[in-house]
Amino acid sequence: MRLLYAEDEEEMSEAVVDILTYHKYTVDAVYDGEEALAYARMEQYDGIILDIMMPKKNGLEVLTELRREGCRTPILLLTAKAEVEDRIQGLDAGADDYLPKPFVMGELLARVRAMLRRREEFTPDVLTCGDVSLNLSSYELSGNDRSFILPNLEYRLMELLMLNQGIYLSSEDILVKVWGYDTEAELGAVWVYISYLRKKLSVLSDKVEIRAKRNVGYTLEVTS
Repeated sequence: MRLLYAEDEEEMSEAVVDILTYHKYTVDAVYDGEEALAYARMEQYDGIILDIMMPKKNGLEVLTELRREGCRTPILLLTAKAEVEDRIQGLDAGADDYLPKPFVMGELLARVRAMLRRREEFTPDVLTCGDVSLNLSSYELSGNDRSFILPNLEYRLMELLMLNQGIYLSSEDILVKVWGYDTEAELGAVWVYISYLRKKLSVLSDKVEIRAKRNVGYTLEVTS
């Protein structure tokens, strides 16, 4: 299981990373909110652990932006604030769990295990839009009794569109989310891969299409 851990106190970060690594988790450690947001956008994690009190962006800001962008990765908040209002704010913003500092490492591990179990239980195996479906395990895009096994980039683009149906995503957003934060690919690559998916969708359905809005972006919709 791969985790992202954001904590600005380096000694605390080292201790937690050591414990998680000992228990067979792979951990990327970052030390401020902007870095946490960049890593979460760039990589696929099984879970994210965010300290609330961080420089540049606090944990709640990172959480809010990720949820607004459609990120479904389970998120555990860590904070020195133990007031009920802070817990409510974090959970309302989309956190899956909340652990106040100081905490016992055994409890942190238990919370992480519970968070990851819920992810496994509730993450759907298949996403649908109209009469088209995308199998997240086999990369198979299906409809009208036909199917295609999508290459990696096409699959990631289709998954992004499925998770944001009716929401226009800019080419810049798509490039970062599909190709990665440090990609050297140009914006034109987005149009090329959109065209690949459009051709496949035209075979699979006459009701589902990728629409473009000039200077806005692309979205997946069911046509009337």
